[in-house]
Amino acid sequence: MDIVSYATPFFLLAIVLELGWGFFRKNNTYRLNDSVNSLSLGMLSTLAKLAFISIGALVFARVENQWALFAFDQESAVHWVLALLFYDLCYYWFHRISHERQIFWGSHVVHHQSEDYNLSTALRQTSTGIFITWIFFIPCFLLGIPLYMYVTIASGHLVYQFWIHTQHIPKLGFLEWFLITPSNHRVHHAQNPQYVDKNYGGLLIIWDRLFGTFAEEDDNEKVIYGLRTPLQSWNPLWANIHIFSSMVSDATKTENIRDKVAVLWSRTGSRPSDVAKKYPVEKTNLDNFRKYNPQLTTVSTVAVVLHYMLLLVYFLWFTALVPEMSYLARCANMVILTLSAVTIGTIIDQHSKMMLVECTRLLIIGVIIITAYNAGNTPMSWLYYGLAYSLITSILTVISIRQTNDFTARELA
Repeated sequence: MDIVSYATPFFLLAIVLELGWGFFRKNNTYRLNDSVNSLSLGMLSTLAKLAFISIGALVFARVENQWALFAFDQESAVHWVLALLFYDLCYYWFHRISHERQIFWGSHVVHHQSEDYNLSTALRQTSTGIFITWIFFIPCFLLGIPLYMYVTIASGHLVYQFWIHTQHIPKLGFLEWFLITPSNHRVHHAQNPQYVDKNYGGLLIIWDRLFGTFAEEDDNEKVIYGLRTPLQSWNPLWANIHIFSSMVSDATKTENIRDKVAVLWSRTGSRPSDVAKKYPVEKTNLDNFRKYNPQLTTVSTVAVVLHYMLLLVYFLWFTALVPEMSYLARCANMVILTLSAVTIGTIIDQHSKMMLVECTRLLIIGVIIITAYNAGNTPMSWLYYGLAYSLITSILTVISIRQTNDFTARELA
């Protein structure tokens, strides 16, 4: 049973409550740009799963049916506990290797890009992990954990990790010794030197204590969140591919044949020596740390919020009707949703190509709507919704771009 789908409304309610609590305590941990980006990345992750029906599930089923060493009993509470412990151990090693090896970091990095730390950060998930993450959990099926038990444990495990993404809960006494708590996980998201690559556990901190990757949060050391090489972009598509792009770039530029291949499996952050010397990358100065935070005008901010609310409504409508759609219709809607999220990101970035991105979005939406109309297998109401969505969001986008351009012109005057 997938628990995540049932928990999603509570996630959104908890985010609203945390936001209100932050304002009440005069300790707000949210920014509009960062929160929108986190939600967009969560949306794209969901779309990726719908587009590429879990590749891992096919492998899991084959392993469970043909090579399982044991058969876990779903009626046994002891077996459930043992399965949970084994899953959590597999998760620890998946998480650790995802930080330590470049190719796996390319997928996992999305979750660590935020320079804020709040409940919306928990929704900041990768869209590329579906291609490689499953590899680390094959041992669960070799051991004999049935698919139903695995899905229930994995989704419950993910739900548990939601609440630990907050700055408002202090250390929890004796629970810090064996559970992943908000304090333990704040360490994991930090870029402070003493915290980097620590506290990989998902449910239990005992694996970190056992394998030497534990670090306690120092009350006298301010936690600085984010990446040592900052992304500095609110484009959710670029957020998913920038590490892979850098890997390809380094492999292309290096003159060492061995390095061209080794760059895929190298330790995270390492680069071919000749490339690193010729194309140095600037790391974050933690002594003078400033969050990436381009400013929008009030009118532009309102337009972006309205645009994003329409996008969320569209996304919820789409996910509710996915079972009724053909695969081509799913893909068409996914393209529109992705382009809209990218457009909003470029506006928040105040990118110079904002209008080009918006024109591209409208052109592709137009082609999709015309193609769907000519195919004659799409309800006419859906086409009307598409036209209305395109018109309203385009107006909001133009307002945002004009406001941004006017603001920039005044700043330069």
